[in-house]
Amino acid sequence: MQNARTRSLIHLHFIIFIWGFTSILGALIDLDSSAIVWFRMMIGAGAIALYFLLFSPKSFRLHPGAMKYYLLGGVLISVHWLLFFYAIKISSISLTLSILSSASLMTSVLEPLVFKRPLRLYEVFFGLFVILGLYLIFGVQKENMLGIVTALLCTLLSVLFSLLNGKLIQHYPANSISFYQLLTGGLLFTVVLLFSEQTVAGFYRLTYDDWLWLFLLATVCTAYATIASVQILKHVTPFTMMISLNLEPVYGILFSLLIFGEKELMSGQFYLGVLIILGGVIGNGIYKRQREKSRAQK
Repeated sequence: MQNARTRSLIHLHFIIFIWGFTSILGALIDLDSSAIVWFRMMIGAGAIALYFLLFSPKSFRLHPGAMKYYLLGGVLISVHWLLFFYAIKISSISLTLSILSSASLMTSVLEPLVFKRPLRLYEVFFGLFVILGLYLIFGVQKENMLGIVTALLCTLLSVLFSLLNGKLIQHYPANSISFYQLLTGGLLFTVVLLFSEQTVAGFYRLTYDDWLWLFLLATVCTAYATIASVQILKHVTPFTMMISLNLEPVYGILFSLLIFGEKELMSGQFYLGVLIILGGVIGNGIYKRQREKSRAQK
């Protein structure tokens, strides 16, 4: 069991590294956020369906009573991605990714309610570092308040999505969960796009590079990463996943600075806020590891 958990944690950090490119791809693709989400979900669902047809036809099986949860997951993840790419478009990659760090604090409060376990005060304590870090970020980004609020809502939906899948993986296979969530989310956005003439018109101006970025986003960053992340929830808690996801902003901000340069450069106070947030993440990890070692020695 311990080896499985260790392998899952290593796999999780590999996926987080991949997700670090997601914001970059979203900024590079010349489409609005709703169109990006539609392509991401439909191509991703198509890629998983092709895998099922070739290697695992039984994975198409729809388990009794599961569809309502798949639909809920599809709504949560699709709106999460919509807000994520919208926040990037109206503010910046660095700001959006830094706000995602609040996921660990949200999870520390919501996970005990969903999984009916006691509230862990040390998780809340380290989560307060996130509040301090966000306060510093807010102080220098008041002109981007819409982007900040959008990113916070996006983060909340991400937490709820992970908590939902943490429950679902106890009863259903990860492949089926991911496929039907992507499919239902994609179908939802199909309806949205039918009423968006501007978005539909934008399809015709996509370049070869846009299609390449969309393919990478939908297959590697979505189809593969989504199935793998749900599977990982068999061995790690949603809080562990969300606290680890605080590394995604680090990767994403570094990638954005390397690719977009001064456009993504922020003030010193902004980066101080990010460092404080990461301090809370690292502190939580160290404390948790020491706590587990102490229990093992007793």
